[in-house]
Amino acid sequence: MIHLLNKNALITGASSGIGAAIAKRLAKEGCNLFLTGQNEKRLLETKEICEKEGVKAYYHPGDFSDFQSIDKLAETVKNIDFNVDLFVLNAGISQRSLGLDTDFATDEKIMQVNYWSHVYLIKKFKDEIIASEHVNIAVTTSLAGLFGFPLRTSYCSSKHALFGFFESLDLEYQNINVTFLIPGRINTPISKSALLGNGEKYSKMDEGQAKGLDVDKAAAKAVKAIKKEKHRQLIGKSEILMAYINRYMPWLYYKIAKNISPT
Repeated sequence: MIHLLNKNALITGASSGIGAAIAKRLAKEGCNLFLTGQNEKRLLETKEICEKEGVKAYYHPGDFSDFQSIDKLAETVKNIDFNVDLFVLNAGISQRSLGLDTDFATDEKIMQVNYWSHVYLIKKFKDEIIASEHVNIAVTTSLAGLFGFPLRTSYCSSKHALFGFFESLDLEYQNINVTFLIPGRINTPISKSALLGNGEKYSKMDEGQAKGLDVDKAAAKAVKAIKKEKHRQLIGKSEILMAYINRYMPWLYYKIAKNISPT
């Protein structure tokens, strides 16, 4: 069990959804925060809410589809001597399109935001991580990162990739502990910003998403898993049973996955 009081956490995708909810939960634990995301107004709102818990909170708007934006973020964090004890890698973008109908540029953008950006960010802090006695990295993947799912070819691929890189990193370094946060359907606006095959926004709230687990309950479970340094934490309602069905009864998974509404 790790203690978060007076620790420093860097959270990506912190302007809304799970990222913002985790930030607020960490603030209640006494953890100082550095928040980044695309929506500056919402970042500021989250920062101000967190500061009411008596912690230090900073923010820097950033676009994770752009490596130069990540360079500026890392420079800003280092310039204020914010020594990161916990990275919460949460920024991501979803998809709502058939694989062969998806422009390759859209595939690239989803992979960039969900996967490459976080690999790049961690490597910007490699000297600090190697020199640290202990660093925690929480990676928000997805239930769809454990198996394929309709209308999610690129999204699933990017989330699969996170497991490959960060699980290997965990095994390579004694001072790094990685916790994979694996949400199913959480009541957040992620479907609204999901990309269609041509790169345009889906701009709809999925019915399944709207009926998903309350985002604050999801954040509470996520932070509990981080504190316990669990390697994997499923978060959601009954849909998380698919993880076990896929693992132990793959034949049944294929039958179910083809008939579940992807929206």
